[in-house]
Amino acid sequence: MRAILDTNVLLVANHKHQDASEECVEVCVEALNEVQSSGKLVIDDQYLLLEEYQHKTNSKSPKGVGDVFLKWLLQNQANSEKVIQVSVTPLTCDRFEEFPDSDLQERFDPPDRKFIAVAAADEGRSTILQAADCKWLDWWQALSQHKIKVHFICPDDVCRFYDKKFPEKARPELPQL
Repeated sequence: MRAILDTNVLLVANHKHQDASEECVEVCVEALNEVQSSGKLVIDDQYLLLEEYQHKTNSKSPKGVGDVFLKWLLQNQANSEKVIQVSVTPLTCDRFEEFPDSDLQERFDPPDRKFIAVAAADEGRSTILQAADCKWLDWWQALSQHKIKVHFICPDDVCRFYDKKFPEKARPELPQL
């Protein structure tokens, strides 16, 4: 597995998402363990993803699986067998040259744009693992047209969150793997 991890995967694994099911927590833990043991993590050379992970978790006194994962990442960030760094070009705060669709970039949550930039810079070789951010259901189809893959690892949770957050909207389909 060659993955880009949305920060919510680490947070759910740390039990820091109060509405996530226990099944979702287990899936996030498994995803982190798989990346560590046999996968490759893709991050950016500006360390924007790493900075966000550090801001949301704690590697100095790790208590949760997400914290332990961050500690592993810090220890392995220069190990190209485990961590791949791709170049991204920030244009302004939360805007990137690599973002493949300027209209979508305007609609996309600014803090999440870096994940798309990293995926685009990796030229379709990686998959963004998304656990709990239901807004991505509205965006994955447009992203797939640019060879950016999103895998909702907690589909039941993300659908439940979407229905609650957007009760007036029809829920989009999930991507087929």
